[in-house]
Amino acid sequence: MQTISYEYEGALYVNLTNRCDCSCVFCLRHNGHKGSIYADDLWLEHEPSREEALEDLLARELTKYRELVFCGFGEPMYRTEDIVWLVDELKKRVSGLPPVRINTNGHANLILGQDVTPRLQGRIDTLSISLNGSTPEEYCAVTRPRDGEKAWHAMLDFAGKAKEYVPNVVMTIVDKDQTPEAVERCRRITRDLGVKLRIRAYIPD
Repeated sequence: MQTISYEYEGALYVNLTNRCDCSCVFCLRHNGHKGSIYADDLWLEHEPSREEALEDLLARELTKYRELVFCGFGEPMYRTEDIVWLVDELKKRVSGLPPVRINTNGHANLILGQDVTPRLQGRIDTLSISLNGSTPEEYCAVTRPRDGEKAWHAMLDFAGKAKEYVPNVVMTIVDKDQTPEAVERCRRITRDLGVKLRIRAYIPD
């Protein structure tokens, strides 16, 4: 039985893929973990089809959750079209569907070879993008993206485009090992992009 959806702090999280184009130094996937504080085992035996995911979600009492979050052991926006389909189907079938968020590295346009941000309009309420660094060098050292520095620029471009279609775009950093200068650079980046900055507390594994 694989984990497609799991609960955490009143929200329901959706685990659609284990694919990722990064190899972040802090990622639990590299430390022999099957899951995290959120769920015991997030490794998928196979990527669930959109229909399997829909069946899993409809088996839940969706209206009781404060938020529906696409976030698992991988980069969810590899499956952008399936997320779009799922949200449309859920909105049709569930009255009072909670707000929808995607936690992402912001590389969707780079990975998929097209601008997918217009697809999020009317479907996604919050986009949480991992900033993870205040310079391209810091970012690449921490996230080790497949496309190198190109991924940094793609992530910033994605954030700027997404704010035209998603009401709440937030870029996040973790407070561990951040200097005041680095935090200020992150503040400038997000201010220039016209999005929010969230500084998250470090959670040890």
